[in-house]
Amino acid sequence: MKKVYVFLADGFEEIEGLTVVDILRRAGVETVTVSVMGRKDVMGSHAIPVRADMVFEEADMSDADMLVLPGGMPGTIHLKEHEGLRKLLGDAHSRGVHLAAICAAPTVLGDLGFLREKKACCYPSFEEQLDCAQVCRVPVVTDGDVTTGRGMGAAIPFALELTGILCGEEKAGEVKAGIVYEG
Repeated sequence: MKKVYVFLADGFEEIEGLTVVDILRRAGVETVTVSVMGRKDVMGSHAIPVRADMVFEEADMSDADMLVLPGGMPGTIHLKEHEGLRKLLGDAHSRGVHLAAICAAPTVLGDLGFLREKKACCYPSFEEQLDCAQVCRVPVVTDGDVTTGRGMGAAIPFALELTGILCGEEKAGEVKAGIVYEG
């Protein structure tokens, strides 16, 4: 079974993080939420409290098939500043683990230099911080082992793209039909 870790920080965009969790779990992917805040309780950017499955410091994520960063503010800043997460992302990237980020969070990958030769997208006001080969203005872009999404409105296409990568297009199509997504 595939395994995905979704990283949550105070101020994360709830729809971007939880849509990924919901859709991947519907597809049968083991999807684990991880708080980088030192506690399981995380507050979303719209004051929606969420309880993560585990705390970063307690997790062994060496079995990851994919690591996902939701955007939101100041959630993205917390992700960027978390040294343990930065190291994990670097190690995962060097091993070819698929990385995914949406909204402002692709700037975390850009800051680490992972987008320099890739096409990527993010929330429009963060495009200058991507440090990528080409900024795309589409809902979701996969270039090699990195997937980026534009923002909250792209959360379902982003999650379905990740489902296709992990489980194949047929399974992604089944999930899309099951949630009656017509986008």
